[in-house]
Amino acid sequence: MIDRSGFLTEQRLAESMGLDAMSARQIVQLMHEQDIVAAQAVGRVGDELARVVDMVAEAFGRGGRLFYVGAGTSGRLGVLDASECPPTFRADPSMVQGIMAGGNTAVFSAAEDVEDSHEGGAGAIDEKNVTDGDVVVGIAAGGTTPFVHGALQQAKRRGAKTVFITCVAAFTNEPVVDVVIRLLTGPEVLTGSTRLKAGTATKLALNMITTGAMVRIGKCYENLMVDLAATNQKLWDRGARIIMQLTDLPRPQAMQLLRDAGGHVKCAIVMHHLGLDLTGAKQRLEQARGQLRRALQDQAP
Repeated sequence: MIDRSGFLTEQRLAESMGLDAMSARQIVQLMHEQDIVAAQAVGRVGDELARVVDMVAEAFGRGGRLFYVGAGTSGRLGVLDASECPPTFRADPSMVQGIMAGGNTAVFSAAEDVEDSHEGGAGAIDEKNVTDGDVVVGIAAGGTTPFVHGALQQAKRRGAKTVFITCVAAFTNEPVVDVVIRLLTGPEVLTGSTRLKAGTATKLALNMITTGAMVRIGKCYENLMVDLAATNQKLWDRGARIIMQLTDLPRPQAMQLLRDAGGHVKCAIVMHHLGLDLTGAKQRLEQARGQLRRALQDQAP
């Protein structure tokens, strides 16, 4: 058994020793100050995060997938980030997936014991048929979750790229992976409650990984979500506004153009600027490997 007494996430934060006697305003201020610590921890691993962004973008470019694996809060954060990719980036739901110890039920109801199964983590990787074209990111704030370790080890055996996100310093028998993202957020305001600073830092890191990778493969133009999937009224409205910004068309014409493009913002913009029909716009984007900037700049049909 690993001695966790030296892990910072398990130690007591000096600034919160009197937490139970603080006013609501004092609690809010203390937590805000500690959230700044979380953001600073992310800033210290920018090089490692950039490596992972490129790794994931390369996998996506080859048709590979990104898997987040975790238990408890760490697992839920992975599921959350994965679930946001289809509407934001028009990504196939299989492209980014969250693997939660305990399955979907554990996303909503605590199932703490399932995280202790090394074999369960390995089995989850086998169930997803992970290959050497995929990237598996194991998330364990406290570092030692057997389910995550098992998943990472099995993913490595199957040839996948592996990443370990944790909030503790290096320890004996840590998973051997391609990249470690070490978010050293320190002791929590509420001792051991890693849904706080550790969770905040993890969410920031996951934001960077998927957003950065999607941007790298052409899922945005300038800073606009041109590859969003218009699946509800809000997203149809956002799609029309993006088209208005990039074409100077008034709203009614922009909305009609979006309808003509089947709700695909990138196609609508190519159709407008290059005078193509939907089929031609799709072909142009395919030639440009999904990069709108390249599609608009290329002169060849």
